[in-house]
This record gives sequence, C-alpha cells and structure tokens, in this order.
Amino acid sequence: MNHEPTDADRYPALSPAGRAMLQLMREHPSAPIFRNASGNRLLPDEIEALRGYEQDIGHARFDWTPEQPPAWLQAHVAEVLAQVPYYRGQPKPSTFTDITPVHRGDLAADIARFVPDTVPLQRMINFRTTGTTGHPLVLPSHPVVAARYLAHHKRALRRFGITLVHGRGQMGVMLLGMQQRCFTYVSVTPTMDESGLAKINLHPDDWRHPDDRARYIDQMQPEVIAGDPISFAALLELPVRHRPQALLSVSMALSPGLRGALAARFGCAVLDLYSMNEAGPLAVYDDAAGGHVLLQPGMYVEVLGPDGAPLPPGETGEITLSGGFNFCLPLLRYRTGDRGALALAGDTPMIIGLQGRRPVRYLTADQQWINNIDLTHALAALPLSRYVVHQHSDGRITLSLPPAELGHAAEAIRRLRVVLRGQPVEAIALQGEDKVLQYTSDVAGSGSPPQ
Repeated sequence: MNHEPTDADRYPALSPAGRAMLQLMREHPSAPIFRNASGNRLLPDEIEALRGYEQDIGHARFDWTPEQPPAWLQAHVAEVLAQVPYYRGQPKPSTFTDITPVHRGDLAADIARFVPDTVPLQRMINFRTTGTTGHPLVLPSHPVVAARYLAHHKRALRRFGITLVHGRGQMGVMLLGMQQRCFTYVSVTPTMDESGLAKINLHPDDWRHPDDRARYIDQMQPEVIAGDPISFAALLELPVRHRPQALLSVSMALSPGLRGALAARFGCAVLDLYSMNEAGPLAVYDDAAGGHVLLQPGMYVEVLGPDGAPLPPGETGEITLSGGFNFCLPLLRYRTGDRGALALAGDTPMIIGLQGRRPVRYLTADQQWINNIDLTHALAALPLSRYVVHQHSDGRITLSLPPAELGHAAEAIRRLRVVLRGQPVEAIALQGEDKVLQYTSDVAGSGSPPQ
C-alpha cells in the first residue's frame, strides 16, 4: 500500500541538526508557501561514496581532446550496446561513428528502452522536464545521480577560486524560479554537513507578502544562489542586501549584459553553466579561455555536421554527447540540438560559440511578462509532438502545430489565452523539419534570439 512519504523517507540519514534546518527554512516568518516536498533520499553508505566522488571529480583530468577520443569510450560503448534495450534492437556498429545518433524525440518516444537492464527500479526517480526547444521528457534518475550534480558545480566554482564552506545550521544553496507554477521545496545536503537547500519561486503569488521575497533571502543568507536568466532578472528588481559567494545560471543561455548587471549588483562571481536535464552540468563559461570549459571528464563531446559526420576542431555543428554520470541514462551519441565548436582551454576541452537554448518572455494582455515555461505548462496536457509559439510585436500570438495535430488547435488556443490573459491567439500549420525553435518573439525585451 502506497503512503505519502515522510521526512524519514525523504532524508534517511537526517540528524537533529538537519531536522532543525528544515524547520527553520519552512517556518521562518518570511518563508514562501512551499507547494511541494522533496528530499535527498540518500542512504549513509551512498553519502560516504559521494564524498569520494566529489574529491575525484574535483581533481580529475580529461583524457581526450577534440581530435583524440577517450580511452574509456570503447568500454562504454560495449556496455551500452549490451545492457540498453534500445541499442540491442539496432544493427551492431563496426565503429563508433557507425552508431546512429539519437535525439530528444527518440528519448521522448520510449524512454524506458534507454534504461540499462542492470539498473534496480526500486529507488529510481522519474522526473518530467520542460525546455525551450524539442519534446517534453520524463527522465530516469536516482538519488545518487541527483547528488552528483554538486561535484560538478563545485568543480566549476573552483575554476574561479571559490570553495564552498557553509555547513550545519546554514543555507548552502537557494534555487530560484520565476513562474506562475513552480515546484518548490526544502531539503538538506548531507555531504555539506546538512546545509540547507531551498527551491523558491519569486512569483508574488507564492508569498504571503511580496516584500517577504527579499526578507527571506536576506535572512537565509545562501552561500550560492542558482537560477535561470528569467529568475535572475526578477532578483535584480528586489531590494536584496545579501551578497552570496556566487550566482549560478543554469539551463538557459545568460547574456553578457545580464551577467554584468548581476556581478555589479551582488559583487560576486556569476557563472554561466551549460547544463541540461539529460546530462547535468556540462560546461562553465570562462571569459579568459574564450568559451564554455567542460566539467565532466566522463562525458565525450563530438560536434556533428548536417550529415551526421564529426567535424574537426573549430567548426560549428551540433553538440553530441556520449557517457555521463547518470547510470540510469548512459548517453551514446545524443544530439542535444545545441550548436558550437570544440577547442582546448589548456588541457581541457571547451565549446566555443555555444548557441544554446535561450529564455523567452511573453507579454500578457495586461502588459505583464511571463516565462516561456508557463506556456509549456499550459500546453502540457495536449498530445502535441512539437509546436512553435511566436509573439508578434503587437502582442498577438501565432501557434504553429503539425498539420496532423491541428485538431487540438481550439483547446490549445483556449489554454494559451488563459495564461496570456486574453492575448489574441491564432493557430496555423507548422512548416519545416522536426527540430524547431519552440519559443520566439518580436516584442522588445523578450530575450528572443534574432530570426
């Protein structure tokens, strides 16, 4: 019989100090309305192993270059071909480059076929992702996989001379969202002596009073604040006095202008991380190096041309991944939909000219900005394989749907009009290839890339 998880389920190794930290974050007079519950779910032996993992990742060197694949690649390929159902159903390749690349649509079609047979299902975590491009995904993960993100974030911070020190009784990380609907929760980080972690939504609807947003951040004093460009733009508008050690921008491209404004306002390092749910933190932008320096020694990156052939260093193509630290989803020539070229920063590979997923804001009929993720949520219940939402300079919206899915147009229009508070919406047939730039806008200040 299923039961609602308790704190004992969410935090199996929780100490009295950790319990007090959770209570402080939840019950502080300025705390937001936490709408969800989550936890690290880590067992004591896993916590010990993660400490070793963090040490290893912190000092690991890359054993490959843009012209020389890693020594571990052959073993990785053999393991994936043997253990992953999807690949057992494919013709056996004679060389690595004979392996047909996969993309987000392949994962979305049947994610279970990409999970190795050896992964125990009892503690698997499945979480739904929404992005600015491509297909919604349900991705397989595990408490250990989720905890491994920290090791790569620490590696990125160390590149800029930052070592995290917050521990018991302190908040280590605050995650920001800025959406009408956002998953919010509190947790603790066992490898940081149960320092606090809180995911908060800066949208005023999630607070008892709008002024509590700045008060809560100032009272909790998180060592690191992580968010995306949309939530950081909202943070700039709040009278926050606290100065964290660093700001981490994840999941979307951060413009140089916003990065500069954040650095000036908060007087700290602002890290632009290239990260995705399918692969975790991949790279961090280093202005001195001239690109996004890779963070995962166990991830091999190729750049592929339109014909699927690998391109030489310096040539721009589609970023394609093999390897990774998510043992529930080992990647093998996964085409990300992002573009860039490979180069070296010293002895570490990096991506130059990264063209990643950009955040786009939409203007409602009452002249309020909303996040493109709110549009994703509005359309999530409809069985759409892909779509494009474009806002014209006068505010009206054009929704492009595949011709075979135009039967859903009326309901899609209704849902978009609700979230956009009455903006006119029309639906047309989607033209072109499978890959689409999902969110675009002609409205000044939207953050949309030039068309």
